[in-house]
Amino acid sequence: MFITLEGIEGSGKTTQIKNIVTFLESKGYDCITTREPGGTAIGGKIRAILLDPGNNDLDPLTELLLYEADRAQHVSSILKPLLCDGKAVVCDRFYDATTVYQGFARGLDIELIQELHNLVLKGLKPDITILLDLTPEVGLERAWRQIKSGTRTHCETRFEKEALVFHDKVRAGYLELARREPERFRVIDAAKDKDQVQKEIIKTLSFFIRSQKTADQQTGSV
Repeated sequence: MFITLEGIEGSGKTTQIKNIVTFLESKGYDCITTREPGGTAIGGKIRAILLDPGNNDLDPLTELLLYEADRAQHVSSILKPLLCDGKAVVCDRFYDATTVYQGFARGLDIELIQELHNLVLKGLKPDITILLDLTPEVGLERAWRQIKSGTRTHCETRFEKEALVFHDKVRAGYLELARREPERFRVIDAAKDKDQVQKEIIKTLSFFIRSQKTADQQTGSV
């Protein structure tokens, strides 16, 4: 099973991933967490470039290609081997983030991004994507509060320093993707208390797992 979490800065992905892992392990899944960018040793070096606030002159196309390079390494060395081994993989951001950040927000050609995805992913797609949705004003306020408190690093604030209009485009992009693929996306109101968000996610995953088991049983009975 392949689960991805998406959302703007400050949406609570890191906190909720821990809860998801606890839930899946309680259901008997051997669960592994990873992230993009930076899910591999090579990806970690790419992540340092992408999120460094000093790199504010990074060309959008360069940014896109760095994300795809990170993903190519991640897919080949981490994701596909784990999934082939029967692990449940929970990933903090995946290709949807590239579509919205570099496509919807940066304005790069969506068809070009899709072509790169096809080249890199080779058919790999999340079974379910949980979108933690909230307004950029709330998300950024949360993010900067965490940064100032030391729970998040100052070294990875390039996107937090983007203008509010950029983050509005990111959010709109995510919601548009969810509208286009309702069978894969589940939109959770991340403005709620984190415990309420956790309950909504667990409820969503419980229903998804039951549906998958029912579908597998039906397939097996044919």
